[in-house]
Amino acid sequence: MSKKDIKVPNIGEFKDVEVIEVLIKKGQKIKKNDPLITIESDKSSVEIPSSDDGTVTSLKVKIGDKVSEGDKIIEIEIESEKEIKKTSVHELPKKRLSKEIKKKELKKSNETKNIIIKDFSVKASASPKVRKFARELGVNIDEVPGSERQGRITESDVKLFVATKSNKNFKDQNITEKKIELEYSHSDFGEVDIKDIPRVKKLSSKYLMNSWTKIPHVTNHDEADITELEEFRTSLTDIYTGEKKKITPLAFIVKALTTSLKKFPNFNSSIDEIEKGKMTVKKYYHVGIAVDTPHGLMVPKLRNADNKNISLISTELKKISQQCRDLKIDKKELFGGSMTITSLGGIGGSFFTPIINYPEVAILGVGRAEKKQVFLDGKFVTRTMLPLSLSYDHRIIDGAEAARFNNNLKENLGKNFAYKLAV
Repeated sequence: MSKKDIKVPNIGEFKDVEVIEVLIKKGQKIKKNDPLITIESDKSSVEIPSSDDGTVTSLKVKIGDKVSEGDKIIEIEIESEKEIKKTSVHELPKKRLSKEIKKKELKKSNETKNIIIKDFSVKASASPKVRKFARELGVNIDEVPGSERQGRITESDVKLFVATKSNKNFKDQNITEKKIELEYSHSDFGEVDIKDIPRVKKLSSKYLMNSWTKIPHVTNHDEADITELEEFRTSLTDIYTGEKKKITPLAFIVKALTTSLKKFPNFNSSIDEIEKGKMTVKKYYHVGIAVDTPHGLMVPKLRNADNKNISLISTELKKISQQCRDLKIDKKELFGGSMTITSLGGIGGSFFTPIINYPEVAILGVGRAEKKQVFLDGKFVTRTMLPLSLSYDHRIIDGAEAARFNNNLKENLGKNFAYKLAV
């Protein structure tokens, strides 16, 4: 037996980079090219492989340490060629037989229980990109079953694990909530009044709970410069009467959104069959509008918004909003949407975190527009800025794609598109 130190190899421009994962443990047998640690810089994550076969005798680094080229990672014990040859040829069939028996027992157990069994004693096999993705979602990569060769984990495996676990937690939560009893009654602390929850809120609560627990939400916050759009909107007049048209900014936002949905079809999809690896991409553009009513929040759909001009969109917005307030909206009109817009502009506020309207995969939250000092063309100028809060389903939409969508939406609301949107 001989001992050898495995050191950090030439890693280019990386210096004093942080160790974010230690992928082996003391006493573990490793082979050449097996990943030992993962390091992360501002630019990327990299796995450092082993240069030799052997057994780990000691670890020289831990999570959080800074390493550079030449630093020791682990010490291993290497078997000499003579010791390897000492292994009896008669023992090999026994070992193989023992492994075969274990495989058969594991397979039989899986068939009986009809579940996936994950060996948590073995470190997960995944690329640095997948490991980073799992960390961003708060997932322990070692718990995720891999679908690739030798159990290697992909991003799709992580997404499926999150979706399955969230759904299970939702079901467990429903069971737990029925069992929870308050130690004290509210009336023990003062006078109370018991009222009925509005029917609309009771009906929507299960959809909201399902969406929040089943979909991994991420919200992208940004601001759109709508200075020229507002000037154009307030200048619109009726060609017959000469009176100013009362068209809300929401009509322009609807039109801008449908333009972006055509460029980014993933946002106009649903993944209600994620277990089967299928997604539904919609060819229609039915925009949901969150309407505040005395009975609760309702989300009717503005059908085929891409084929309507600003005036018609504005008229239909008023119509479906009033139908919701009067409870005269057809139930079917609350379903079959592409994406939803929820606006607080008429009430106030800026950024928030809207909940996705399942089975859609994104929702746009709009705050109240404000005049701000913006640095533009080398000087500070007063511009009208509109707060945007885009919540999206991270199982199907990545952060970079969401940022591009928001940038495109901002362009559609900017000066270059204001006149085109009115057509």
